[in-house]
Order: sequence, then structure tokens, then C-alpha cells
Amino acid sequence: MRSRDGNDNLSLRLCSIILFFSLTLNAGEYLVSYKYIVKDAILYNETMNISHAMKECYGTPQKELILENTSNGNLKKLISKNSEEFIEYIHKLGLNVEHNEITSNLQNSSTTILTLKTTCFKVDFNDNFARITPLK
Repeated sequence: MRSRDGNDNLSLRLCSIILFFSLTLNAGEYLVSYKYIVKDAILYNETMNISHAMKECYGTPQKELILENTSNGNLKKLISKNSEEFIEYIHKLGLNVEHNEITSNLQNSSTTILTLKTTCFKVDFNDNFARITPLK
């Protein structure tokens, strides 16, 4: 639609661009990796690394996890408050399992390592909840 001065309706386009960016303002992409080591049936080490993605992630969205958002957009705080639910969720996504058993002088020793390779998660923070979706 053209206005009287011959220009396209610039204000309508600017409003739509501002609305689009305001809706996606709270969405972010994060890289998450996880490693869980069990040595002789005892938890030896558990590490989780979370960082902002430096460039845009591409992939198809998988099943999402929705958590109550009380951390004001901080993914690390959100996951630490809901750690059991998030770890159970990434176990369902699929972890790489490495298991070694050694017998020496009639002593059995075993080590199991569960690893989530570095995965990009798209996180959308809203007022009441956060939607976490892995990309594959």
C-alpha cells in the first residue's frame, strides 16, 4: 500500500520488524556438554558445561523440556535449580556410553563414562517458564 507521498508504508514494516525482534529477544542458543564417570560403582566425577553459542546453530528441533523460570534468563541457575529433571531429560536424549572392566590379581575394577557430546540447545525464556529444545 502506498501513502500519499509515494513511499511504501514504511511505518508498518518498521513496526513488524520491532515486534519480531521483541518476540525473539529472550530466545538464545546455548552449547551444553555433560560427562558422568562412575568408577567401581561409585560416582567419581560429574561435569556439565554451559556456554552461549558464538554463532547460530542449525538443526531440527527435538522434544522440548519446559521448566519453571525463576532465574530471570540465566540458564545455568535454571538448570542448577532443576538439575535432576534436566539430567533425566538429557539421559533420554541419548548419551554415549563407554564401559571398561579390568581384572588384575583377582580384583575387578570397572569404569563407566556417560557423555553428552556438545549439543546446541535453543532456549526461550518467558515470564513463567523456559522452553529448552535441543537441535540435532
